[in-house]
Amino acid sequence: MRDEGASERAVVCVHGAGGGGWEWGIWARAFAVCGRPVLAPDLMPAGGGLAATRLADYRAQVVAWCGAYSANGIDLVGASLGGLLALMVAREVRAHAVVLVNPMPPAGLPSPAPRSPAVIRWRSDASLHATRRALPDADEAACMYAFRRWRDESGAVLDEARAGLVVDPPDCPVLVIASERDLDVPPEASRALAAMLGADFECIVGASHVGPLLGHDAARTASRVADWLHARRVNAKRDESGVQ
Repeated sequence: MRDEGASERAVVCVHGAGGGGWEWGIWARAFAVCGRPVLAPDLMPAGGGLAATRLADYRAQVVAWCGAYSANGIDLVGASLGGLLALMVAREVRAHAVVLVNPMPPAGLPSPAPRSPAVIRWRSDASLHATRRALPDADEAACMYAFRRWRDESGAVLDEARAGLVVDPPDCPVLVIASERDLDVPPEASRALAAMLGADFECIVGASHVGPLLGHDAARTASRVADWLHARRVNAKRDESGVQ
């Protein structure tokens, strides 16, 4: 049985580029079973629209989300671009634990893409066929769900993220999850990041970039993450009490 203290710590989930808080539906249910409050908002464009949005705008939003739950402590979970954002703010928001799912690495991607257009038209140019290609490990219902919800994205934000930036490593436990068949963030990059952070690492066999959130194994992955977070909570309480 889980201790009641674990229910007080919120889980703040940060979605990836072109997505939204809807990506965390399966994970939110897994955390809710454990009595964990979950916050998974949408990242919003800056006042001038997506073309004027920068990485700092998203970063400020994540800090604000975490501040809403800071009194009871937060665990921070991020996927892809959201993983990089979680890594960027973890120290500032005093996260107790961090989970990074196929995170864009702070050192940049091995093969930077050409400069992005001001607005990447993932919503405007979305197709069900392309969504199925992006989610080969998801069923038809999940593909349709995602297809109807993709959004356009700021090209400048992705360019900044791909170029790399200096990040202070979190001073809390970290779990890095990689997908074996990730075509956007190579699993080798996630493994290297985990080694750099001294983090726990798991590679999901057969999973695509968004597979850990929406694929066939999403529920099992979310449950394992919930267990990992719970174990970190228990270990921290033992350390505080001096129990061996």
